[in-house]
Amino acid sequence: MRLEPVLFGLFTLCWTLALVVMALGRTFDSPLPISLYHLYGLAVFGGWLSGNVYVSRTTRVPRPERLRSLLVYLLGPPGLLFLTHGLSAYQSQMRVPLAPVYALGIYVVFFMVPVSFRRMAEPRGRG
Repeated sequence: MRLEPVLFGLFTLCWTLALVVMALGRTFDSPLPISLYHLYGLAVFGGWLSGNVYVSRTTRVPRPERLRSLLVYLLGPPGLLFLTHGLSAYQSQMRVPLAPVYALGIYVVFFMVPVSFRRMAEPRGRG
């Protein structure tokens, strides 16, 4: 079974819920004790994990399928970051309203580290 369609469905759900929460004006006062430290930690872990999974799953895959996987692994998980921020306490949301955008930047940086070292991890032929 392919993992990417399942992840695509999960991340689409996260993005949909995050957009609904943003459209409602973020009026939820959730009891979740999510601070910026937790949000940025989730961004670091998510970027690192997604980058490594992307590299390991697309090592010997043709280019068109690799690009589809890149879209799933790069653009999908940040929906969870936006959803987490949207469901955090109202005071936390108002204190730093651009926190999900900063978390997105952190996610992309940690995603690109394993992807940029991909060439070193690929097996080389005898030559």
